[in-house]
Parts: sequence; structure tokens; C-alpha cells
Amino acid sequence: MTKKVLITGISGIVGSSAYMLMSQFPDQYEIYGLGRRRALSERVFDGRDIALPESRHFVADIADFDAVGAAVEGMDVVVHMAAFLTADWEGVYRDNIGGAYNVFEACRQAGVKRIVAASTIQVSDGQRQREPYNAVRSGKFEPLPEGTPLISTDVPAEPRNLYAVSKVFNESLCQVFAHRHDMSCLAIRIGWVLGEDRVPTPEAEDIWCSQADIARVIRGCVDAPDDLRFGIYYGMSNNRYRWVDLSNGQEELGFEPQDRAEDHL
Repeated sequence: MTKKVLITGISGIVGSSAYMLMSQFPDQYEIYGLGRRRALSERVFDGRDIALPESRHFVADIADFDAVGAAVEGMDVVVHMAAFLTADWEGVYRDNIGGAYNVFEACRQAGVKRIVAASTIQVSDGQRQREPYNAVRSGKFEPLPEGTPLISTDVPAEPRNLYAVSKVFNESLCQVFAHRHDMSCLAIRIGWVLGEDRVPTPEAEDIWCSQADIARVIRGCVDAPDDLRFGIYYGMSNNRYRWVDLSNGQEELGFEPQDRAEDHL
């Protein structure tokens, strides 16, 4: 059966990457988009085209509850990638807290079965600032010592900025709506995805994620078994200096990253 999938933030790097992958399978997904404008974000550097008819491409602000409600009506899955991307509190509060709640509550009222929500690798900044996980960001460029456990999503979040705090809130919304309202709510801690689709500096090699790999994990969430009610997953490429654990995404979503930071420096 074809799934009706709405992607919020479809004009951004991550949202449009998900669209570019899933639009290749029109027999599996009927894609809809929502954003403040139809033009691609200035952070998208290639010539990709969001080829949606106007009837399936909503121009709306996630701070507008009624507009969000109209967009999510009739959807099977909402992939919520729209966000305010800096740590300015007013924008974070408006979009990443108030706007995120609007998306979740509108989905609940509309009977949407699943929400796939964007979190961020920045919720794990605290771990990345400590040894031995700080090796690459400190310029040591070495793998973790043998026997060092990878950081799983079971490890409590340690945000270090207000943007990351707002993404912990999104993860908490997933828990509340999954357990209180019996929805399927899955969060992705997205690695550093860039318009150039390359690693900006060697010190970022441990947290980089390719556009193709982030699209793969989003698709894995969209297609996950119906009885998967809640989960948090790292969206990361298979980097040689990776310190986060991808095993639950491999087991529950079938996510197998295909790219490596060391090939994109």
C-alpha cells in the first residue's frame, strides 16, 4: 500500500534529501511537503528539484497550528524536519518547542500513525567533550581505545546549547505521544549534514553524515514495523572515528550507512 508521507522542512538539506530518495519509489510513497516557502534553502547547494504539485506542497509556518493541522490531515507518516537551526532563544522557543508541539498535537488529532522527528548529534555534545570520545575534535585523529563502549541512545542526553535542549524536548515529545497516545514516534539524532556533502574539517570526521545516509535512516523510520512505537536512533555515516552506536537502527530499521567521512574529506 502506498504511504502518504508529509515532510516538514522539505526545502532544507535533510528534508529535501529524504524527498530525493523516497520520490524514486512512487509506488511506495505519495510525498507531500510543508515549508515556509517553496524555494530551496540557501544551504542546499545543488540543483535538486522538489517536483511536487501545489496541492501537495503546503506553504505554512509550523507556529500556525491550524495550517499544520490542514497539512497533516490524511497522512500516514509525518517526517518532521522543520526547525530553527541556531541557539537564539526566541527562534528556538517559537519553532523547535512551540512549533514541534503543534506538529505532534495536530498529528494526534488527525490520526496520523507515525511521526519521524529530527533530533541532533548535539544532544550528545557532553559526551563528545570528554575523553576518550573527544579525540577527533581535539585533533588526535585516532579510533577509540579497544574495549571503549560506543555511546548508545540509552545514554542520557548531554546538550550544551539551547538548540540541542530543544531537540531533547522533541525526543521527549516522542515518548509522551508514543506512550500516552499510542502513536509511533521515532527520533533521529542527526549527524552533521552539509550542503557540500563533504566533511568541512578533519575535526568533524567523527560526527559527519552524508545526505544519502540521512535519507536512508529516515526512510528506515518511515518503513519500520507498525508495532515499533518509540525509538531514538543516531543518523550517522559509517565513519572510522565514529563513537556513537548505530546497532539499534540496524536491528530495528534496517539502517546500514553506506558512506564514510574519510572518503569525503
